[in-house]
Amino acid sequence: MNAGRRPAARNHPGALLRASALALSLAGGTAHVAIAAEYPVKPIRIVVGFAPGGGTDTTTRALAPKLSAALGQQIVVDNRPGAAGNIGTDLVAKAPADGYTLLMGTIAALAINPSLYEKLPFDPVRDFAPISRGVDSTNVLVVHPSVPAKTVKELIALAKKRPGDLNYGSSGVGGAGHLAGELFNLIADTKLVHVPYKGGAPAMVDLIAGHVHMIFATAATANPQIKAGKIRPLAVTTLKRAVSLPDVPTLSEAGIKGFEANNWYGLLAPAKTPRPIIDRLNREFVAALRLPDVKEFLLAQGLEPAPSTPEEFADYIKAEMAKWAKVVKASGAKVN
Repeated sequence: MNAGRRPAARNHPGALLRASALALSLAGGTAHVAIAAEYPVKPIRIVVGFAPGGGTDTTTRALAPKLSAALGQQIVVDNRPGAAGNIGTDLVAKAPADGYTLLMGTIAALAINPSLYEKLPFDPVRDFAPISRGVDSTNVLVVHPSVPAKTVKELIALAKKRPGDLNYGSSGVGGAGHLAGELFNLIADTKLVHVPYKGGAPAMVDLIAGHVHMIFATAATANPQIKAGKIRPLAVTTLKRAVSLPDVPTLSEAGIKGFEANNWYGLLAPAKTPRPIIDRLNREFVAALRLPDVKEFLLAQGLEPAPSTPEEFADYIKAEMAKWAKVVKASGAKVN
């Protein structure tokens, strides 16, 4: 008797709903697999939130041809400078989640700006799907040759003697170079004046011309000018010396104990991009970072490859947001 009732139980509304949900789930999974199998079928755009010539741009352009070869499609680098990377970052946050518009994200827009700006048009955690961390970019404190300071200690003494007179350029308000300067002011008790630009390259042009006294520049931007003798390096901002600048001390070694401002870039897609596409991009991006010629080029620019899983990159972004929130609060820096 009971056995005869079992088929009827299958028509229970709850059972039908569960069956429908399972079918939709399987269908969605099949669709994502199909999307990944076809992807990509057209050119892919990687948005860079800074002007050409800076560290973010250099990293992206070094990897673009390798990704293009691996994916079989053209990789277009799209520079959208302004607001410390916020303009380009917001563009990608609102782009279709189909894998064809990606972001070379930075510490500025993703980790610093959430605390620095009163309101952002995007959420670094909610609006993005991390693909992989890309590189750690050493920042180096460089000065114009006219600045009468050969060491960090001499620079601090000069800044205290002339409070509010010395200035430093950066790639923009909220950028790693800006916050490195704020951290310097905080620890060294100086009053360096911040002068923001729309990218590291324009800031470097003005430093070489003598319009600003110093920059906490990416090594990628600074190294060629250091070698040409147009600017003078005093220290790097990381806890270990840069591979490309082995003779330049760290700020910690130079007298500002514990100073660390690690710049980094990584690849992200808009939130809800299908996981199979994220996995494909992660696989090819990590492989490109590990190519010997790519590694050699990046290291020469002061850019150290730091590939990761999507999950590791997501956790890293959250940790960096918490770290820089403390620095921003202590510095009192704020942007409306």
